[in-house]
Amino acid sequence: MATALKHAALCLMLLPRFLLTAVMLWLLDFLCIRRKVLLQMGQRQKSPDDPPVCVSDSNRMFTLESLGAVWYGQKLDFFKSAHLGSAAPNTEVMLVQERRQRVVRQYADIADFLVVYIEEAHPSDGWVSTDAPYQIPKHRCLEDRLRAAQLMLAEVPESNVVVDNMDNSSNAAYGAYFERLYIVRDERVVYQGGRGPEGYRISELRSWLEQYRNDVARSQTAVLHV
Repeated sequence: MATALKHAALCLMLLPRFLLTAVMLWLLDFLCIRRKVLLQMGQRQKSPDDPPVCVSDSNRMFTLESLGAVWYGQKLDFFKSAHLGSAAPNTEVMLVQERRQRVVRQYADIADFLVVYIEEAHPSDGWVSTDAPYQIPKHRCLEDRLRAAQLMLAEVPESNVVVDNMDNSSNAAYGAYFERLYIVRDERVVYQGGRGPEGYRISELRSWLEQYRNDVARSQTAVLHV
């Protein structure tokens, strides 16, 4: 009974937000609306650092798979344990291959960068996106996830890449689905980005790091981890 009540309360809290997103996805299947919305989003983009939201005309937005992915992502975001100012969850990840040649060049003096590869947002056997550079099916085992993560090593050669475990503990703790940026300092979350793709703002991350660099120059604080 307690479990049933908990799920009912969850549905009531998330339902308005979910329905609003579902209506938006339905509207975006009308190409005239999709193109206008994407154009307006591009015009509002303030920094070239932030990747634009791109959706090809051939992609269907309102499907059972897309609704399931949206519900799952919103549920993860609601239950995540990582919050701005709180202790950063120390979740289990698996090392893919350590890259020691370079860190992200511009902020290598103050930050270490880590990419955590989580479950696929647009698997080839789920909510398919023709814009995805690779068609990767849902991960059935850790070996599948490690194999898929190898593709990321070519995309982010300046960072270390690890993968979430098959319990998706990092994804759940940080509400990372579809994608998200965090900065952790002294085991506490000091920056929490919005949920991607629309909330994925590299410009915000850059602004935070620039401010931190200025503070470091004055106080010589220890290096943080991103």
